[in-house]
Amino acid sequence: MKNETLVEHKSDREVVITRIFNAPARLVFEAWTRPEVMRRWWVPKSSGLTLLSCEMDVRTGGGYRFVFAHPAAPGETLAFFGTYVEVSPYSRLVWTNDESGEDGQLSTLTLEEHDGKTRIVLLEVYPSAAAYEAGKGAYDGMPESFAQLDELLAG
Repeated sequence: MKNETLVEHKSDREVVITRIFNAPARLVFEAWTRPEVMRRWWVPKSSGLTLLSCEMDVRTGGGYRFVFAHPAAPGETLAFFGTYVEVSPYSRLVWTNDESGEDGQLSTLTLEEHDGKTRIVLLEVYPSAAAYEAGKGAYDGMPESFAQLDELLAG
Protein backbone atom coordinates (compact mmCIF):
# COMPACT_ATOMS: atom_id res chain seq x y z
CA MET A 1 0.00 0.00 0.00
CA LYS A 2 1.37 3.39 -1.00
CA ASN A 3 1.24 6.04 1.72
CA GLU A 4 1.03 9.78 1.17
CA THR A 5 3.23 12.40 2.81
CA LEU A 6 1.27 15.48 3.77
CA VAL A 7 3.23 18.75 4.10
CA GLU A 8 1.17 21.52 5.69
CA HIS A 9 2.42 25.05 6.17
CA LYS A 10 0.52 25.87 9.37
CA SER A 11 1.65 29.43 9.99
CA ASP A 12 4.40 31.83 9.00
CA ARG A 13 6.72 29.91 11.38
CA GLU A 14 5.50 26.29 11.33
CA VAL A 15 5.30 23.31 9.02
CA VAL A 16 3.80 19.91 9.87
CA ILE A 17 4.63 16.77 7.91
CA THR A 18 2.60 13.60 8.48
CA ARG A 19 2.76 10.09 7.08
CA ILE A 20 1.74 6.56 7.96
CA PHE A 21 4.34 3.79 7.66
CA ASN A 22 3.42 0.12 7.40
CA ALA A 23 5.79 -0.81 10.22
CA PRO A 24 5.84 -0.81 14.02
CA ALA A 25 6.98 2.33 15.85
CA ARG A 26 10.15 0.58 17.03
CA LEU A 27 11.38 0.12 13.45
CA VAL A 28 10.40 3.62 12.36
CA PHE A 29 12.11 5.13 15.41
CA GLU A 30 15.27 3.13 14.71
CA ALA A 31 15.27 4.46 11.14
CA TRP A 32 15.50 7.98 12.63
CA THR A 33 18.08 7.12 15.29
CA ARG A 34 20.54 4.60 13.83
CA PRO A 35 23.07 6.18 11.45
CA GLU A 36 23.53 3.04 9.36
CA VAL A 37 19.77 3.01 8.68
CA MET A 38 19.29 6.77 8.28
CA ARG A 39 22.00 6.84 5.60
CA ARG A 40 19.86 4.52 3.48
CA TRP A 41 16.75 6.70 3.24
CA TRP A 42 17.22 10.30 4.40
CA VAL A 43 18.62 11.91 1.24
CA PRO A 44 16.17 12.07 -1.70
CA LYS A 45 17.80 10.19 -4.58
CA SER A 46 16.73 12.87 -7.06
CA SER A 47 18.48 15.65 -5.09
CA GLY A 48 21.96 14.91 -6.38
CA LEU A 49 23.29 15.17 -2.82
CA THR A 50 25.81 12.65 -1.49
CA LEU A 51 25.80 11.99 2.25
CA LEU A 52 29.48 11.75 3.19
CA SER A 53 29.05 11.17 6.92
CA CYS A 54 26.23 10.61 9.37
CA GLU A 55 27.16 10.90 13.05
CA MET A 56 24.44 10.50 15.67
CA ASP A 57 24.63 10.34 19.48
CA VAL A 58 20.92 9.84 20.05
CA ARG A 59 20.35 10.63 23.71
CA THR A 60 19.03 13.71 25.47
CA GLY A 61 21.90 16.19 25.26
CA GLY A 62 23.64 14.22 22.50
CA GLY A 63 24.23 15.57 19.03
CA TYR A 64 24.14 14.79 15.35
CA ARG A 65 26.11 15.92 12.31
CA PHE A 66 25.40 15.14 8.66
CA VAL A 67 27.95 16.18 6.03
CA PHE A 68 27.06 16.30 2.34
CA ALA A 69 29.11 16.88 -0.79
CA HIS A 70 28.08 20.29 -2.12
CA PRO A 71 26.25 19.64 -5.42
CA ALA A 72 27.19 23.00 -6.97
CA ALA A 73 30.74 23.34 -5.66
CA PRO A 74 32.95 20.27 -6.11
CA GLY A 75 35.26 19.74 -3.16
CA GLU A 76 33.09 21.75 -0.77
CA THR A 77 30.74 20.30 1.83
CA LEU A 78 27.50 21.23 3.57
CA ALA A 79 27.03 20.31 7.25
CA PHE A 80 23.80 20.01 9.20
CA PHE A 81 24.08 19.56 12.95
CA GLY A 82 22.31 20.02 16.24
CA THR A 83 21.42 18.64 19.64
CA TYR A 84 18.84 16.12 20.79
CA VAL A 85 16.61 17.88 23.31
CA GLU A 86 14.38 14.88 24.07
CA VAL A 87 14.68 11.19 23.22
CA SER A 88 11.71 9.00 24.20
CA PRO A 89 12.21 5.65 22.43
CA TYR A 90 9.53 4.69 19.95
CA SER A 91 7.34 7.74 20.64
CA ARG A 92 9.12 11.11 20.48
CA LEU A 93 12.34 12.73 19.28
CA VAL A 94 13.10 16.46 19.57
CA TRP A 95 16.20 18.15 18.15
CA THR A 96 17.66 21.54 17.30
CA ASN A 97 18.98 22.57 13.91
CA ASP A 98 22.05 24.56 14.87
CA GLU A 99 23.71 25.09 11.48
CA SER A 100 21.45 28.12 10.97
CA GLY A 101 22.43 29.69 14.30
CA GLU A 102 19.60 31.67 15.88
CA ASP A 103 17.45 31.08 12.77
CA GLY A 104 17.47 27.29 13.21
CA GLN A 105 14.22 25.48 13.75
CA LEU A 106 13.20 23.10 16.53
CA SER A 107 12.07 19.73 15.16
CA THR A 108 9.65 17.45 17.02
CA LEU A 109 8.92 13.96 15.71
CA THR A 110 6.08 12.02 17.32
CA LEU A 111 5.24 8.40 16.52
CA GLU A 112 1.91 6.69 17.21
CA GLU A 113 1.49 2.99 16.51
CA HIS A 114 -1.90 1.41 15.72
CA ASP A 115 -2.34 -2.15 14.46
CA GLY A 116 1.31 -2.48 13.43
CA LYS A 117 1.35 0.80 11.48
CA THR A 118 3.00 3.99 12.65
CA ARG A 119 1.78 7.51 12.07
CA ILE A 120 4.50 10.12 12.32
CA VAL A 121 4.03 13.83 12.78
CA LEU A 122 7.07 16.04 12.24
CA LEU A 123 6.59 19.60 13.50
CA GLU A 124 9.18 22.20 12.53
CA VAL A 125 8.99 25.53 14.37
CA TYR A 126 11.17 28.44 13.28
CA PRO A 127 12.05 31.42 15.49
CA SER A 128 10.74 33.92 12.91
CA ALA A 129 8.79 34.21 9.68
CA ALA A 130 11.98 35.22 7.84
CA ALA A 131 13.82 32.11 9.05
CA TYR A 132 10.87 29.98 7.98
CA GLU A 133 10.85 31.51 4.49
CA ALA A 134 14.59 30.89 4.13
CA GLY A 135 14.24 27.20 5.06
CA LYS A 136 10.89 26.44 3.43
CA GLY A 137 12.31 24.71 0.35
CA ALA A 138 13.86 21.98 2.49
CA TYR A 139 10.49 20.23 2.69
CA ASP A 140 10.17 19.65 -1.05
CA GLY A 141 12.19 16.42 -0.77
CA MET A 142 10.33 14.98 2.23
CA PRO A 143 7.78 12.96 0.23
CA GLU A 144 10.61 11.29 -1.69
CA SER A 145 12.67 10.63 1.45
CA PHE A 146 9.65 9.15 3.21
CA ALA A 147 8.85 6.97 0.17
CA GLN A 148 12.44 5.70 0.37
CA LEU A 149 11.89 4.93 4.07
CA ASP A 150 8.68 3.09 3.16
CA GLU A 151 10.65 0.92 0.72
CA LEU A 152 13.35 0.24 3.30
CA LEU A 153 10.82 -0.73 5.98
CA ALA A 154 9.03 -3.05 3.53
CA GLY A 155 12.29 -4.88 2.74
